[in-house]
Amino acid sequence: MLCAAGRPLRLTTWLAVPFLFGGAVLGLTGLIGLLVGTAGPLSLSSPLFGAGVAVAVVASTAVTWTARWQRTWLRWPYLTAVMCLGVATDDLSLPLLPTLLIGLPSLALLITHYFRERHRAPTSPPPTTPC
Repeated sequence: MLCAAGRPLRLTTWLAVPFLFGGAVLGLTGLIGLLVGTAGPLSLSSPLFGAGVAVAVVASTAVTWTARWQRTWLRWPYLTAVMCLGVATDDLSLPLLPTLLIGLPSLALLITHYFRERHRAPTSPPPTTPC
């Protein structure tokens, strides 16, 4: 069983996690390719979407679900749909410039969110019992 780590995550933020993760990875890949001199079009891949789904599965334990049914009937179909999108768009070529323009702000957003959450005061005391 997965345990929630950290603070609660809003549902809307959680819905964006797989795409922000994928965008950040593509942005970093494009930036490194540009710096090394091997810049060219980037390809979407199923493993990239799979990694984004895996991050979202782990993050889903920290989501503040507004209704009990959402934990089962929203979480799993949404993640399945994201993975199916990854399989459907496998090997889709993306131009470098738009990838950088989307990916690097995604990375900045994730880093900003991380530091903002890290310095936010806790809303409730941490649980005393292990998960």
